[in-house]
Amino acid sequence: MVSSLDEDTEKLRRSLARLPQPQVEPPLIVVSGLPGTGKSFFCRKLADKLRFPILASDVLRKTLFPVPQYNEQENKRLFSACHVLIEELLGKGIPVIFDATNLLEQHREYLYRAAERGGAKLILVWVDAPPEVVRQRLSARAKGTIPHHDSTAGWEVYARMKPRRERILRDHIVVDTSQDINGAVEKVVRATKR
Repeated sequence: MVSSLDEDTEKLRRSLARLPQPQVEPPLIVVSGLPGTGKSFFCRKLADKLRFPILASDVLRKTLFPVPQYNEQENKRLFSACHVLIEELLGKGIPVIFDATNLLEQHREYLYRAAERGGAKLILVWVDAPPEVVRQRLSARAKGTIPHHDSTAGWEVYARMKPRRERILRDHIVVDTSQDINGAVEKVVRATKR
């Protein structure tokens, strides 16, 4: 059975925990980066400080697809529903942290326009780590020794995606998660209050 965009969006909407109070010019924090660089860890640290909902593509994918295939059709359905939900939340004044690879500028362009349409404060974050650190993390993830991760991407996926990464063309914050990230978390928190 083929699901409609409305049905997919409703499934994702129901998966969200309690939402914060609406605000004027709600922040849309777009956290991008390759697998294993620490995007989800960084997002959880942000959410601890800000209490904003995290729309994590790895988690939401499993909401729509209990046994994900990671193919183009699945990606299209997932990100179409994510984008509709992001616009809906921003339109209601709800801030959002969006955790996804977002490697291509054309994919980020939609988020830029969504922020403009929703009167949102757009904050872009690129999360990175040295390849040897990423390899160790992904190896530990594959062995099950890293708690609290939803991605199944391994080193092969990282290596395949890395050459496709396009530079973010707008102002953004770069975070190296092999270092102390507390300063970067505080920088993003301050940006939400400006």
